[in-house]
Amino acid sequence: MLEKFRIAKQSEVDMLHKAKAEGALPTPYTGVRPSFADAIRRDESGMKVIAEYKRASPSKGDINLGLSPAEVAAMYAGGGASAISVLTEEQYFKGSISYLDEIKSCGLPMLRKDFLVDPLQIVQTAATPASALLIIVRMFADDGLLKEMIDKTHDAGLDAVVEAFDLQDLMRAKKAGARIIQINNRDLDNLGIDMSRSVEFIKERDDSEIWICASGINEPDDCIKMAELGYDSVLVGTSIMSSASPQDKLAALVAGSAFGGGR
Repeated sequence: MLEKFRIAKQSEVDMLHKAKAEGALPTPYTGVRPSFADAIRRDESGMKVIAEYKRASPSKGDINLGLSPAEVAAMYAGGGASAISVLTEEQYFKGSISYLDEIKSCGLPMLRKDFLVDPLQIVQTAATPASALLIIVRMFADDGLLKEMIDKTHDAGLDAVVEAFDLQDLMRAKKAGARIIQINNRDLDNLGIDMSRSVEFIKERDDSEIWICASGINEPDDCIKMAELGYDSVLVGTSIMSSASPQDKLAALVAGSAFGGGR
């Protein structure tokens, strides 16, 4: 599955390299960029919820396409989200990097969630109002390039959310200097969910790190469990976006996340 996503991003990478050769890369965003790390770090109020704007996925197909980015942003702000994840991949998730501009009005920090493989995509992201971007460990066979992606993201003033699927990914993320680690419970081979990943891997958390649990969070009880395990945040997309009332669904998850208060 990741290879399909890599192929789908090649035209974007080619476009950026052409722009660089022509001296036409986008310039950095100069507006307010709220801290993603500060917003999702667990505090005395409890674990945080990152709500995702997601229009489609390979596992679920189309998801609530009638809701515009601005409408969803208002719902998420009203429902108590601490940050918003914005899927920008076009072919499989019907996303767009332009959604970052449409969602910024809500004032919440945004994560650009995509399948980024080239440092020039960091430059591209830094030209938007996003506060963070996703780096998937398994997209990089070379540890040096993985570290370069993380370092250049930090150098650009963005937070790097570094995603791991297994223990090897996790150890590589730590070695490469990840400050924010996201554990993805989805099995990319069959698209099923294995929550045991989050249960086991949180044991490797260092106090200096921020940890996010992603995929498989559907009900307040799921949030309560992740809060009890010690996660800083949960990232939730499909169960919110597919709800008849995304704002009410999010509010219920936020209430579950507050269970137990701070660490």
